[in-house]
Amino acid sequence: MRPTNLLFIMSDEHSRRVLGCHGHPMIKTPNLDKLASRGLRFTDAYCNSPICVPSRASFHTGRYVHEIGFWDNANPYDGSVPSWAHRLRAAGHRVDSIGKLHFRSAEDDNGFSKEHMPLHVVDGIGDPIGMLRDPPPRRQAALRLAADAGCGESSYQDYDDRITGAAETWLSERAKSKDAKPWVLFVSLVCPHFPLIARPRWYNLYAEGKVPWPALYAAEERPHHPYLEAMRACQIYDEGFDDNSKVRKAIAAYFGLVSFVDHNVGRLLQCLKAHDLADTTRVIYSSDHGDNLGTRGLWGKSNMYEESAGVPLIMAGPEVPANVVCRDPVSLVDAYPTILNCVGLPPHPDDRALPGVPLLDVAAGKARERTVFGEYHAAGAVTGAFMLRKGKFKFVYYVGLTPQLFDLDSDPAETRDLAQHGDCADVLADCEASLRRYVDPQAVDAQARHDQAARIAELGGRAAILAKGSFGHSPVPGTKPIYN
Repeated sequence: MRPTNLLFIMSDEHSRRVLGCHGHPMIKTPNLDKLASRGLRFTDAYCNSPICVPSRASFHTGRYVHEIGFWDNANPYDGSVPSWAHRLRAAGHRVDSIGKLHFRSAEDDNGFSKEHMPLHVVDGIGDPIGMLRDPPPRRQAALRLAADAGCGESSYQDYDDRITGAAETWLSERAKSKDAKPWVLFVSLVCPHFPLIARPRWYNLYAEGKVPWPALYAAEERPHHPYLEAMRACQIYDEGFDDNSKVRKAIAAYFGLVSFVDHNVGRLLQCLKAHDLADTTRVIYSSDHGDNLGTRGLWGKSNMYEESAGVPLIMAGPEVPANVVCRDPVSLVDAYPTILNCVGLPPHPDDRALPGVPLLDVAAGKARERTVFGEYHAAGAVTGAFMLRKGKFKFVYYVGLTPQLFDLDSDPAETRDLAQHGDCADVLADCEASLRRYVDPQAVDAQARHDQAARIAELGGRAAILAKGSFGHSPVPGTKPIYN
């Protein structure tokens, strides 16, 4: 594959199930659908930790969270672990970012040649209340999800406008230059992450009365695993939805924000074409994690269900097969070797043990029987959660709690937990043995808690963290968080 430039577009909290080319019957995503039709779409792509900071740290370094110790939204990436950006820059490639990074600080060397208007964690600290897991506190800020949802303006939409405009300017300038080596531009949008507020142009695409009702939303339909019960008691999003109209407003707004993201992707793709960069630039679109969007009474992310852990992943451009759908599981750690591969940079000697595989190799059948791994040690988690996607099975291991097992071929909605059935004992044993080849769950859970306890102490202890309160979402650059 010949080296080319790469435009990597990442959104925030976009469930792959809310995507036209993935089969959603209502969502309008014409630009992403067109990108998929002229490229390669992965149906079973996952993040490696379903929350912003750990997911982005894993994506950036190509390593699993337990290997790098960026456990939660108050333990952000600090540039200390080599990233694909460091490798590219060291080899003489220009590698810039525009938009959300959610690392510790722009003062750290995160690997980029330049960070444009970056969004990093609040005050270099982030969200320390998410480290409080024994027990997780009730997060009052979560109630704002329902209260805010609807039609209107928001700082996140304004920020995405600025990000997209800056990316258009950057691309036009690159078209005029004669770079010695292919460049990489990482454009990171904040939508459709809450607040679930969409401008009229996008909100009105989806009539509130016609948006689909969340699956398994009724109390009697919801799964009642102890991990989920603890999560609901902490992340009290659903308590704010005391009226059915609020649920529908939230879904209509999320759909509108997804269409807004699609519009911005379209702007960038048109910019490539307008400046004669399309034939020399590959494009990848993905997200840092998904959103439950009310399914099973859950909102946001923070669990291993497909809505939360699954992400869209589309790749197109020179020498990428057109209109191809790959059903082999992949994850965001595969981005690291893919990015290097795109620009023609061979693997660094220190990176040969990384778990990722170039996406084009996966699509070409060079990495059969793939196993995808994810983990979660952050807000609301009473214990460490570890996910293994192996063939048709998804296995979720909880330290000290009953595991879950789903057959995604026969039960894609994950309504039947096979771990509750004795005839699956052999499959459970095989999945756990496979998981333990990746990680010692008990040891990792203990390490995460140890590191978090030390950080909690540095910040003055549990009482001091609770007294400060929590905020619903990270503020855009130049603004302050609103604590509850």
